[in-house]
Amino acid sequence: MATGFGVIGCGMIANFHAKAIADLRGAKLAACFDMFPAAADRLAKATGCTAYHDLKAMLADDNVDIVTICTPSGAHLEPAIAAARAGKHIIVEKPLEVTLKRCDKIIKECETAGVTLATIFPSRFHESSQLIKKAVDKGRFGRLTIGDAYVKWFRTQEYYDSGAWRGTWKLDGGGALMNQAIHSVDLLTWLMGSVVEITAHTATLTHKRIEVEDVAMATLRFANGALGVIEATTAAYPGSLKRIEIHGSDGSAVLEEEDIKTWDFAKQTAADKALLQRMMGKTQTGGGAADPTAIGHHGHTMLFKDVVNAIKRGKTPLVDGHEGRRSVEIILGIYKAAETGKTIKLPLKSDPVLKAKNK
Repeated sequence: MATGFGVIGCGMIANFHAKAIADLRGAKLAACFDMFPAAADRLAKATGCTAYHDLKAMLADDNVDIVTICTPSGAHLEPAIAAARAGKHIIVEKPLEVTLKRCDKIIKECETAGVTLATIFPSRFHESSQLIKKAVDKGRFGRLTIGDAYVKWFRTQEYYDSGAWRGTWKLDGGGALMNQAIHSVDLLTWLMGSVVEITAHTATLTHKRIEVEDVAMATLRFANGALGVIEATTAAYPGSLKRIEIHGSDGSAVLEEEDIKTWDFAKQTAADKALLQRMMGKTQTGGGAADPTAIGHHGHTMLFKDVVNAIKRGKTPLVDGHEGRRSVEIILGIYKAAETGKTIKLPLKSDPVLKAKNK
C-alpha cells in the first residue's frame, strides 16, 4: 500500500513537493489543504489529490500518513501541532520555525505524539554534498581550518511585494539569511560541525517595505576551532549559484550548487580525478539564484524517501527536528550579533528581540 502524503499550504513550493512525491516509488499525494480554498483546489486539480477546505477533515483522512507543511515560515507551528496530535508524521519546509521557542514546541509535540519529524534541507542529499561529507568523515581534509558559505542571490522588489508575509519578522523570520541562505547555513554546519561563536553585520540596502535584511555577513568560530564566513544577499544582480568552500590542512573542496569545482587533497587517490570530472556538470537549474522557481525537486524526493524509510525502520531521519533547529539558532545568533555589535556565543539562552531594519 502506498504511503499517503498530505500537503498543508498550497503556494509555490507545494508544487515541488507534489512533483517530488510523484517521483517517489510507493508514495502518492493523497490530499491538500490551504486556508484559501482556491489554492487547494488548484493543486488538487493539477495532481488529482483530494482538496480539503478544513484542516481537521484532512488530518482525519486515513489515506494521509505524512504531512508536509508549506505555509509561510512563521506559520509552521500551528499546523504541525495539529498534525502531530492527529498522529501524522511531519515534514516541515525550511526553516523549521522562526524562533527557537516555536521550534522547540514543534519538536516536543512530535516527541509526545510519537511521530516522526523532519525538516526540509534537500541540499544534504545531493551526491556532491554526500561526497564532501564522506571525505570530511574520513579525515581527508586533515584538520579543518576554514568553512565558508556564499549566497549572492537577487530578488526583485516585486518578489517581496507579492505576499504580505514576505520580508516580515513575524512570518518570514528574517531576510536573505532565514529565507534564502538557510540551506547553505545547514550544509556548512553539517560539514564543518557546530558553531560556537558569531560576529556579524546586516543591512537593508536596496529593497523597500521590508523589515528584514537583504545583505548579511558573519564570521564564525566552529567547535573544532576552525573559522568561517557566511555571506548572504538578495541584492546582488543578476544572482550567482550558491557556493560552499571547505578547507583543511590536507585538502580543499569547493561546491557550487551541485557542481564540485575543486577537489584537491595532499593524498590523492586513483578515483579523485574521475570524480572531479564527473561532478563538474551536475547543476541542471538556476539554483534559485534569481528565480525562486528555478530549482529542482530531486533533493526533495530523496529527503522524502529518507523519511519514509526512517518511519518504516523506526529510525531517525537524516534531517530531524533538532537538525532543523540548529540552522535557525545560528541565524538568530547572526541577527543578535549584528544588532548588538557584540560577539555572540552559542547556544543562545533565549530568542533575540529583533527590530525592523526599515521603519
